[in-house]
Amino acid sequence: MTRLTSAERLARDLDWNLLRTFLVLAQSRSVTDAAERLGLKQPTVSSALKRLEDRLGKRLFYRSPGRFELTAAGRLLQAEATDIHGAIIRLGTVMRDVDDEVRGHVSIAMASHVVCSLFDAALTEFHSAHPAATLSIDAMASREALEAVTSRRASFAVCLVNDHKPGLEYRRLFREFFGLFCGPTHPLFGHTGLATADLAGHSSVSFVTDQMNDALRAVTMMRSEARLDDRIVGTSANLEEVRRMIVAGLGIGPLPLHVVREDVEMGRLWRLPPYESPPAIDVHVVWNPRTRANRAEQAVLTGLLNLIDTTPMAERIYE
Repeated sequence: MTRLTSAERLARDLDWNLLRTFLVLAQSRSVTDAAERLGLKQPTVSSALKRLEDRLGKRLFYRSPGRFELTAAGRLLQAEATDIHGAIIRLGTVMRDVDDEVRGHVSIAMASHVVCSLFDAALTEFHSAHPAATLSIDAMASREALEAVTSRRASFAVCLVNDHKPGLEYRRLFREFFGLFCGPTHPLFGHTGLATADLAGHSSVSFVTDQMNDALRAVTMMRSEARLDDRIVGTSANLEEVRRMIVAGLGIGPLPLHVVREDVEMGRLWRLPPYESPPAIDVHVVWNPRTRANRAEQAVLTGLLNLIDTTPMAERIYE
């Protein structure tokens, strides 16, 4: 009889349900919180965690009054378990029969403010060539889109990128520029000859990624230079909701210039300084090369990347 190594015994004996419970624990504030998310009793979840720690021979959480966080071993396990979870979710893709017609589903994680004719053209070409395939687009914050790609819950993402995360592939789709705007009820609406100093002290609204350590860092710097009130009165991951708050008069906020051009022309928004050198933000296509893609996913991503490669960057800058 072949003697199993300790790693092989672990692979044979480890219960996937323990890993699934662990992933929920890793995203929870406490064992009680995780039990509520799972619809289980707290002792059941505590017992599952103990079995997993005993099986691995590692402590996975620091637990004390007011403290519940992953240990170094727990963080490593979270990364591996997330990868395993993504692979299990995609088993249906692996097992699907392949026929002559491209079928399958494409799930795209998308930053909400993406307005790009090149991307629209890629979708048009994809549907025309493969009408049996289906597609869904989920709008979310860029950091959530990247997490969805990392865990292989999304086919690919179209989003803002702060730092390139190892293990993912990136391609710049387009560049856009942001300006500051106010709505019709705002005291600065309709005023010409304004200077950046005129914005000082006014309330503001913005995107959840508008932070110095996030993808909209350049926009954060623009707001800071305008000396807007430090307290942001409204935030959203969705462009339409940020736009709604600006139009409603909650405060001054940043929006992509090309996206809201019609709103300005129709008198729903008013452009404020600074007018020169607006911050440039790059939007990327991001995918996980470890994802075992179905034929539909391969087709739409390949088509989009081909369009990017054959379209000069000058035509992918939106001002």
